[in-house]
Amino acid sequence: MAFTGGLVAQETVTLDPDAILIGDRPQAHVLLVGTFHFGYPGLDAHKTAELDRVDVLSPQRQKEMAELAEVIMRFRPNKIAMESQGEWLMAEYRTHKAERSPLGRNEYYQIGFRIMDMAGIDTLYTVDADPLVNDLYAGPDSLLHRPWLDSLYVGWDWGGEDAISKRYTELYKRQDLFERDHTLLESFLTLNDDHMLDRGFGAYLHGGFELSDQRGADILSLHWYNRNLRIFRNIQEITTSPEDRILVLFGAGHMGILKHLFECSPQYKLVRLSELAKQ
Repeated sequence: MAFTGGLVAQETVTLDPDAILIGDRPQAHVLLVGTFHFGYPGLDAHKTAELDRVDVLSPQRQKEMAELAEVIMRFRPNKIAMESQGEWLMAEYRTHKAERSPLGRNEYYQIGFRIMDMAGIDTLYTVDADPLVNDLYAGPDSLLHRPWLDSLYVGWDWGGEDAISKRYTELYKRQDLFERDHTLLESFLTLNDDHMLDRGFGAYLHGGFELSDQRGADILSLHWYNRNLRIFRNIQEITTSPEDRILVLFGAGHMGILKHLFECSPQYKLVRLSELAKQ
């Protein structure tokens, strides 16, 4: 113990939870790849102007796609989880393999199927989920739940006219321009930057979230947050070994929540796209 200026200088003592929760046990590795939707289906709250859309099938963008795929392959995935439900996407992959058909425009094909081909993965996992609110609307007790749910959603929207929501609208427009003017790898590194993902989730904490009587908080819990919790649970269910290396391909809007969930679970070690790009 050292004495300095009459004060006792002591070493800070902390308890490391990972020494107990993880120790030297292997962890399943996860790479989150948040993407914009290559086909621009117009289903999200923000819609990209046609002049600012990226044509991923152009010769130049295909070269950039190969560069992005090479970086993702440094992760050495043995499983891939995608933003879909049901068996249809696996059926499409079997057709693609059997007919050696060219890859379509959607990110399912351009990234998902491409990585499956490169990594020799023969199975994909569709791990998307409907939120709890859908179950309440359509379930056996829906007549009981619907009046409350209908009153909950009065005046609600994803965005809003508040000052912060308007700034998010400006951010989304800037993102469109960035993706238009930069390579796919540069765009994906930006989309998947930790701070960008955290701020992306912040959009859900304004606009409709600020409805009176806690309604916005309840909607977020039942709807968007619950959907992502269910997605995480689906990924847990396909994790069969600590040797798993799971590539998770979803719209970037999901990744703020998913990143936090994977960071909190001692079952997983999260790998960043930026780490792979530096190798």
